[in-house]
Amino acid sequence: MAIPLLVNGTEQRVDASSDEAVLTVLRDRLGLTGTKYGCGEGQCGACTVLLDGKPVRSCRLPLGTAIQKKITTIEGLAQGDRLHPVQEAFLRAEAFQCGYCTSGMIMSAVALLEKNPRPSSQEIVQHMNGNICRCGTYPRIVAAIRDAASGKR
Repeated sequence: MAIPLLVNGTEQRVDASSDEAVLTVLRDRLGLTGTKYGCGEGQCGACTVLLDGKPVRSCRLPLGTAIQKKITTIEGLAQGDRLHPVQEAFLRAEAFQCGYCTSGMIMSAVALLEKNPRPSSQEIVQHMNGNICRCGTYPRIVAAIRDAASGKR
C-alpha cells in the first residue's frame, strides 16, 4: 500500500508497511542516505530527523506515526546552494572527524535553536545529550552550535 509522506517539503508516496522504520524508508526507498543507522535502538542519535520540527530517532519511529507530519532530513536543510546556518557553523568549527554522527547532531541542534535561539553552553550540552560522537568532538560541536546561535557568518 502506498503511504503518503511529506519529506523535505515534497509529497512522496512509498510502498511500505506502516510499522516499517522511517529510517529504512528514507534510506532504502527514497535514497536519502544522509540520515545514518547507528545503534538501531534510538540511543545514539545518528538517525535523528525532525518530525514537525521536533527531533526524533527515525530508527525506532514507525512509518505510520509520520503520516500527515513534516519530516525534515539533513538533505532538506539547505536552501538551494546555501547551507543552513547550523551546517555552516559545523563546517567552520570542524565539528566532526569521521562525520557519521554529524547529520544527527545538526538536526538536533537545529531543533534546539528553533526552540531556544540563544542557549547557554549548559543548555546546549543538556539538549545534545544522547547524540553520541564516537570521535569525541563534543567541544567543537558545542562551539558550532554557539556560533550558529550568535548569527555570525
